[in-house]
Amino acid sequence: MKHWPSNEVQLCTLLSIKTGGCSEDCAYCAQSARYESGVQAERLMSADEVLEIARQAKAGGSTRFCMGAAWKGVKEGTGGFESVLGIVREVSRLGMEVCVTLGQLTDKAAQQLRDAGVTAYNHNLDTSPEFYPQIITTHTFEDRLETIRAIQRAGISLCCGGIIGMGESVADRLRMLEVLVGFDPPPESVPINCLMAMPGTPLEDQPPVDVFELVRLIATTRIVLPHSKVRLSAGRSRLSREAQALCFFAGANSMFYGNKLLTADNPEATADDKLLRDLGLIPQQPFTDITNPRSAA
Repeated sequence: MKHWPSNEVQLCTLLSIKTGGCSEDCAYCAQSARYESGVQAERLMSADEVLEIARQAKAGGSTRFCMGAAWKGVKEGTGGFESVLGIVREVSRLGMEVCVTLGQLTDKAAQQLRDAGVTAYNHNLDTSPEFYPQIITTHTFEDRLETIRAIQRAGISLCCGGIIGMGESVADRLRMLEVLVGFDPPPESVPINCLMAMPGTPLEDQPPVDVFELVRLIATTRIVLPHSKVRLSAGRSRLSREAQALCFFAGANSMFYGNKLLTADNPEATADDKLLRDLGLIPQQPFTDITNPRSAA
């Protein structure tokens, strides 16, 4: 790859710090309170609980720690958001990149997260603007874009990608990339997720994505967004070692590392370690365009 070391892969750990009970109707998500998915609503984890997992992730080689909460969006001034800000401050002191995904944001909330030490915010487009209403009706595609604008106005790096395998067309996938390319600056990282059809959700009967469709999308993303990390994300547990190798050789240079994502399984870390060794790949060192998180001052 022209703009990235060809043998480096960013290792990211994703933790659900507030699981279930979400009011949204995202058709792919087992955390929606609208579906009988078996996922129970849980309390927000404590800072000590999160820190212990973050330390383990860092010791295992992860350089980015991503935290997700099943919220429609952030409400400034609430106890839950204040607790998240405290968690961010603690995790940022570990010397890891800190990413959060908390739903919709205002400019004020985005700035508070930036001040606490957030270096990246994940807010996926999910799919094209045209197909989006078939997947989510409780907020609009424009709502997504407004949160992305707030993230970028606050100077936080944008982590933004999508999901394939939801019944969209190839044109929808390309249209999603067209929107991503139009962001200024472009996303710092682009997660490419394959749908994990969760029981009880409207998309539970969707067939798995053909691996060559995934490889083609990764290769296309690498071409049109050469300066962005391309992250091999949900669905990797269903890929063979050979399929994952194709994804890396097509341009993926980031992956979720650890045996669980928000609610879906992920390959075991020991298996990932062996895969990286066999492919001659090494973990990327922590890096962020935000060189001076204010919480470190």
